[in-house]
Amino acid sequence: MDVNGFLLTKNDSLKKTWMVIYTRSKWEKKVDRLLKEKDIECFCPLVKTSRKWADRNTTVEMPLFSSYLFVHINASEQNRVRETMGIINFIYYCGKPAIVNDSDIEKIRQIVDTYKDIETLSIRNFSPGDRIKITQGAFINYEGEIMEIKGKSVLISIQQLDCVLIAKVSVDQNIIFANSISSSALAVQA
Repeated sequence: MDVNGFLLTKNDSLKKTWMVIYTRSKWEKKVDRLLKEKDIECFCPLVKTSRKWADRNTTVEMPLFSSYLFVHINASEQNRVRETMGIINFIYYCGKPAIVNDSDIEKIRQIVDTYKDIETLSIRNFSPGDRIKITQGAFINYEGEIMEIKGKSVLISIQQLDCVLIAKVSVDQNIIFANSISSSALAVQA
């Protein structure tokens, strides 16, 4: 089978991987629901945030990554995903849909479950920083790239999504600097 100009074997086309899709603005939760109705495994990381209305304050669940969603599919399911209302397309890296490691999806799940004060920012105006490895805490042995440290706020690069994650964490004695850490997609401090 030929997908995106690459010849795939039968086993490759059946192997499921996590891919990133780009949705219409403010359609993340709706697309998540539509994909689940099609029995497609997807993940829309949500964070609770406080919103102020004219007459009250309320807590709402907002997508962590604006206009991004993760789907766990094989190559033959890509067209079913593309045909879903609200989806613009897959995020591409080197000419083919970007693939996110299972471990990175699990890290994002852990971050969302562990930290309350999380947000994302575009990294287009940032330059690469030091490579790190966490030495203790819930995220021991995780690796990543520090974008900036301000007190207890640490910006961590997630390269496939073109954004950074901010988590209010203790950085004293939990981080070691490393020169030869792999350039995989994500890491977080405890």
